[in-house]
Amino acid sequence: MIAAVPKTFRYEHGPITASGEYVMLHGRFTGHQERAWIVVDIVRVVDGVLVEHWDVIQDEATRAESKSGLPMFGESFPTQLSPAFASA
Repeated sequence: MIAAVPKTFRYEHGPITASGEYVMLHGRFTGHQERAWIVVDIVRVVDGVLVEHWDVIQDEATRAESKSGLPMFGESFPTQLSPAFASA
């Protein structure tokens, strides 16, 4: 899978939190499609081994789409298209 992603593919991590065996990671994936993805990965680790994984994935909302007026990730809103697709 990793070899098949475009060279423009990027991941930015946000907050990471853990409780017992569970770890949650908030992040943004860009450069793989027109819209960035905002993702929460939830993993369960037992004795240092990843034993379960779940995720929640949503297209990143633009300023015009945001109901709260706040960005989904970080301090600012994205441009309408990921940079790799802006000239397409």
